[in-house]
Amino acid sequence: MNIAIIGGGAAGFFLAINLKQLSPNITVTIFEKNTTVLAKVLVSGGGRCNLTNSFASIDSLHQAYPRGDKLLKRALRIFNHLDTYKWFEDMGIKLVTQEDDCVFPLSQNSNEIIECFKSLSKELGIIVKTSYNLSSITFNDKYALTFNQDNERVQYFNAVVITTGGSPKAEGLNYLETLGHKIVAPVPSLFTFNIPEDPIRELMGIVAENTIVSLQGTNIKASGALLITHWGMSGPAILKLSSYGARILNDKQYRFKILVNWVNEVNCDTITDYLNSIAAKNPNMKVSNVRPYDISSRLWHFLLNKAEIPLDRKWGELGKKGINKIMNRLSNDEYSVHGKGSFRDEFVTSGGVSLESINFNTMESKSCKNMYFAGEVLDIDGITGGFNLQAAWTTAYIAAKAISQQLKEN
Repeated sequence: MNIAIIGGGAAGFFLAINLKQLSPNITVTIFEKNTTVLAKVLVSGGGRCNLTNSFASIDSLHQAYPRGDKLLKRALRIFNHLDTYKWFEDMGIKLVTQEDDCVFPLSQNSNEIIECFKSLSKELGIIVKTSYNLSSITFNDKYALTFNQDNERVQYFNAVVITTGGSPKAEGLNYLETLGHKIVAPVPSLFTFNIPEDPIRELMGIVAENTIVSLQGTNIKASGALLITHWGMSGPAILKLSSYGARILNDKQYRFKILVNWVNEVNCDTITDYLNSIAAKNPNMKVSNVRPYDISSRLWHFLLNKAEIPLDRKWGELGKKGINKIMNRLSNDEYSVHGKGSFRDEFVTSGGVSLESINFNTMESKSCKNMYFAGEVLDIDGITGGFNLQAAWTTAYIAAKAISQQLKEN
């Protein structure tokens, strides 16, 4: 039996390795269009490879996966984050779970994961071919594939697995649509916000640890740390918001307004009462010298200026109007976003092959027998924190198990 895997990324290698472990006598070939394999694994987590997440802070799977959560919930019963943890540790890679629930190799080096995959592939006899770009695929008893190498020589396979990752353009998935699969137009997910010509950028490098950021005019919001950059805003809260609002933000052509709650307190009366208590205790102190909610000094001064409160004004002189101005700035600070920036740790798209086209128990195509899918080519995407790689491991494992079972039955 001859199996082709199209795409030499995380899902492709994980699937190939698990498949060969389950069915050692089959021939498995990975075809990668680029000159190197596992490129995204290399840069994941800032070069440390955020393998998965402990899911400890996730109350609902929809929090982690804005799209695909319902079917993925079922898939995670077969292979979840605990299985991922055990799999890599069984392969000799020690893992560590950080305070933010992200799981990394103890070495903090993504090369350890890459070398593990390459070593296992060699040991198991998996064939890896780079610079092989798929030119055509047809089916008649077997799959006939041609590549832009080997003078377009036709190669035949009993089964094909598509693990090509996220496609930035729908045209890259046209061949799958021709084969009967529904394609959800891909749009970017997980990106930073450009806020040009706004003085906030002068605070670059400051992190507000506990914020709520919302998309104005919608119910979409995200919480977490916010990083001010020289181009605008980044950090977990912004990245999550970009994921939750991926399709709406694309429709808006990345021109929209956000509201920042710098203190993660949604009750305005609670903020007002707290500010009044500060004023009562420190009536003769300058407003600039007493910072509520442990806000950084530079950010506090910036917000006071934006609220038109003189830095040398005393707390006792603020009055109801002054307190209200500060409360509004802390809880409802508006910024205009004009464009998106890149997030180099993860390159994620929302969209791909519709889950309606897939049997999620096996990852097999509903329209093409013996064609399987795994990874980000599917219309599943998660927030930052190891969730996208977990989806890759889960779908790849299920596909490998299903292919192996199919071979046994035949």
